[in-house]
Amino acid sequence: MKKAFFITGTDTGVGKTYVACELIRDYVVQGHKVVGMKPIAAGCELVDGEWVNEDVLKLTQASNVKAPHELINPYSFKAPIAPHIAAEQAGVKIEIAVIKQAFDKLAAMADIVIVEGAGGFLVPLNLRQSMADLAIALDIPVILVVGMKLGCINHALLTAEAIKARQLDLHGWIANQIEPGMAVYDANIAAVTQKMGSNCMANYPYSL
Repeated sequence: MKKAFFITGTDTGVGKTYVACELIRDYVVQGHKVVGMKPIAAGCELVDGEWVNEDVLKLTQASNVKAPHELINPYSFKAPIAPHIAAEQAGVKIEIAVIKQAFDKLAAMADIVIVEGAGGFLVPLNLRQSMADLAIALDIPVILVVGMKLGCINHALLTAEAIKARQLDLHGWIANQIEPGMAVYDANIAAVTQKMGSNCMANYPYSL
């Protein structure tokens, strides 16, 4: 069984890492060799003399395939800012070909690769390319994480439209409640499901 998914979101902070880790754990329980990949990470803390990104750490801990850090996270920047700006400040150019090579090596090591994007679907990587171009280059099904809050229907449908416009396979979407006590929560899920025309794969309630 060889499989991979690209995890994108309606925005930053909507729970992409949480969802990616849950997917990894689910596949691990099923007996598969699974590895998480975070091609681009912005925002690191100094831990025991090393710069560490929390998302990358969580993905690594959830995975049951041990891979070199440079494959799991080809690009890492200290500042928690937009990737293309972080790269520019660091004097680095983010190259999709480098990420694709790392992905191919991970795919050879594991049954399933869960790739987590950075920010939203159209976040720039450099002057010409965005996260969408990375998804196209990897050519794997996309799972959309929707941060359930007021305004999420518009964000979800715009993102789904952008994914489908690039002839990518929108495998499904996942509802992640990021605010407590959202009004008419179930009605929002129903609206996104109906209007997007895509399966709601999971519904994660709000948790601290």
